[in-house]
Amino acid sequence: MDGNTKRVEFHAPSRLVDRADALAAVRGQDRTDILVTALHEYLKAAAHDDALSQEIAAAYYDDEISGKQLNELIGAEEAANRRVLKQQLDDEFIDKIADETNSP
Repeated sequence: MDGNTKRVEFHAPSRLVDRADALAAVRGQDRTDILVTALHEYLKAAAHDDALSQEIAAAYYDDEISGKQLNELIGAEEAANRRVLKQQLDDEFIDKIADETNSP
């Protein structure tokens, strides 16, 4: 773990915590290391899930998440593609509204 950390407190099922503790004992690690690794792997896998990727993009297009959050969730290259698409969508919308306003 790097030095830039945040303290997080949450409730989890006892059985799940017991399993994490057992794995920590086997690996000679503490529970936090096991949970951080599991969360990291989950987020990494989630970034490659097509349905979730679409949900993330929709949240970005609707301004529910920031560009920085987008980058953290799906990676720099894919985030750049989504930013370009959002800009194109915004430009197309503005052009459409302008055309409708200027039409007789």
